[in-house]
Amino acid sequence: MSKPPANPLSHLDDKGAARMVDVSAKDDTVREATAQSTIMLSPEAFAAVMDGTAPKGDVLAAARIAGIMAAKRVPDLIPLCHPLPITGAEIAFEAAGNRITITATVKTVGKTGVEMEALTAATIAALTVYDMVKAVDKEAVIENTRLLAKSGGKSGDFKPRSAAMADTPRQTVQRGSRATPKLIMGEVFAPRAAGGPDTRREAFRAFMTRNRLRASSWSKEAGVPMGEIMSYLTGQSRGFSAQSLARLAKAAKVAPDDMFR
Repeated sequence: MSKPPANPLSHLDDKGAARMVDVSAKDDTVREATAQSTIMLSPEAFAAVMDGTAPKGDVLAAARIAGIMAAKRVPDLIPLCHPLPITGAEIAFEAAGNRITITATVKTVGKTGVEMEALTAATIAALTVYDMVKAVDKEAVIENTRLLAKSGGKSGDFKPRSAAMADTPRQTVQRGSRATPKLIMGEVFAPRAAGGPDTRREAFRAFMTRNRLRASSWSKEAGVPMGEIMSYLTGQSRGFSAQSLARLAKAAKVAPDDMFR
């Protein structure tokens, strides 16, 4: 009588009950896994992250520590994962186009892999970014959480079926008009500085830093939409309306030109 085919799901026994896989007979080998998660933000939230003006503080520093801590706590979160001696954990960020891509790499020397540790680290880091910016953007979207690579162990190396998968996010629903604010009517097109528009924008950013001006509180005091400040800081717009420029200067107790020196 032939035996039934082996269950491809190793976390289930022959009766279908959940179990922790016995890895006693496996050799200890060097193992590594890399996973990625992405969070899409509004221009205002993205600018707050990049400028360090988020209400809760340094977003990426908090997310990095959270991701590393999460890699060490996977068995407490996912019941059938083995406790592993993590020998290394790194979190890296790439920010562009209102998108923050988080890459987590985890290493161990043990009997089973660290794929779940890498995935958990990337996910928790993304959730931490959300927590840090939710006061500014509750519509932030976490997406494309996936394993990018793993090495070591009996099954050998793994990479996505297509190399493009590692670099190209899958198609996602667009967030509507929030991601691309329209140019404001009646913009102030000041004479360009020697370095071009970016020099003027960086001077404005430096003015905010020197005077400890947070976009949220400054815009409220001046009666100017915070999005107008954020759009300028992130390059979504080329300037301010004449009325907004005057209001911001008045609230900061300076002449309008002083904000760009």
